[in-house]
This record gives sequence, structure tokens and C-alpha cells, in this order.
Amino acid sequence: MSGESWRASVRARLGDFELDLELDGDARPLALIGQNGSGKTSLLRALAGAIEIEEAEIVVAGEVLASSSAGVSLPIEARRVGYVPQGYGLFAHLSVIDNVGFGLSTSLRRVARAERRRRAAAALDALDCADLAEREIAGLSGGEQQRVALARALVIDPALLLLDEPLAALDATTRQTVRRALAAHLRAFRRPALIVTHDVRDVVALDARVCVLERGRVIQRGELDDLRASPASAFVAEFVGQG
Repeated sequence: MSGESWRASVRARLGDFELDLELDGDARPLALIGQNGSGKTSLLRALAGAIEIEEAEIVVAGEVLASSSAGVSLPIEARRVGYVPQGYGLFAHLSVIDNVGFGLSTSLRRVARAERRRRAAAALDALDCADLAEREIAGLSGGEQQRVALARALVIDPALLLLDEPLAALDATTRQTVRRALAAHLRAFRRPALIVTHDVRDVVALDARVCVLERGRVIQRGELDDLRASPASAFVAEFVGQG
């Protein structure tokens, strides 16, 4: 995966649920919205390689991540994908700096411990939280955990960033602050980012285009104003009418 323009084709069967969709974009974030069970989290996990898929054809920017027909299924560590799951998925038994450097300790990306810590420290510094390096996860605030999880996703130099409701676990005051910081980080990232959200304010703050999922399919996509002018469903009308 390279360059700012990208296209993703996802065909995946997970038990009784199917994803069948095409996505495309550039370095601008793409916000994924939809009712619970529409496939948002399943899509991110399929792209990241975080779930077992019975049948799949997943291609992003020309790179085959999974193909049942071709017998290809890249493991999560072989994909240049930075993934921040709901709740951040940080390891309580590791320090902050070891959490951030974890992706550089896997078999396909392994680097020496000193280099791993150097890169992890640089990723934390880039997110203005270098002072957290030796802290324990349990002692961090929600906003601090969010930045640590983002640093862990970015330290592998991903070609694609996946964020699953990155602000949902924060209180209202912290959410506003972290939302502004996340917007700045994504502007600097300049690569594709898919963000699951249930809050139209995230779309506005992140200057994201919108993609609406329903039952594993895309039913509408475009600018927020386009969705406001002609919502494809009652859910979309309610979403764009928030705030």
C-alpha cells in the first residue's frame, strides 16, 4: 500500500454475516457510520487480520491481504495496518513504552530492544506524551490511553490506520480535547484512516468523508452536507441531525 489514493475491496463471510463492499479515498479520513450490527467493527477487524474469516477477498491499494481463491491470508503482523480497537487494547502488564513498541517485537518486524524503545519513545514524543513512557497502563487517564494506543498503531509506520470508536470511552470534556488532538495527528499522518464513530461531531472535527454501512454493505457515501441534503435512511437522517 502506498501513495495517498487507495481503494479497498472486501468480500468476507463470518458465520451468517457477510461483508461485501468497495471503499476508496485519499489521505482524508473516512468515517464509518451505521447501526449496531452493520459491520463497522467487523470491517476494521477483517482489514487488520484480527479475526478468522471463512471466505475472503480483501485487497487494499492493490495489495492482497486475504484471498480464499488464491490461498492468501496475511497474518496481522505482516499487514502494514495500524489498528486501535475499542477500549484501546493496551496490555496491563506492560509499561507504556513497551506497549508502544510491542508491534516491533513480533517475528516479522522484530528489531533490537534498544531500537524498539527508541522508536517507541519517538512515537510517544510525536503525540506529546513522552513523559508517560515508564508509566503503568492502569494509572493513565482515558485521553492518555488513547494517545498511547495511537502511538502503538503509528510506530510500525502503517500504510492504513484503523480506529474503532477512538473517543467513545472518554468523558465529554476529555473527548473535546482529544478530538482536537486526534484531528491534528491525522492531518500530519497523511495516509488513509478509517474511523468508526457514532458522533457527527467527530466527522466535523476530523474533516472526514462519510461512509454508511448497513448489513455489511455500503448504502451511502459522501460529504456530510450531501448526507444532510439527501439521507439514505432514517438512521442517516438522525445521525446528521445530531448536535
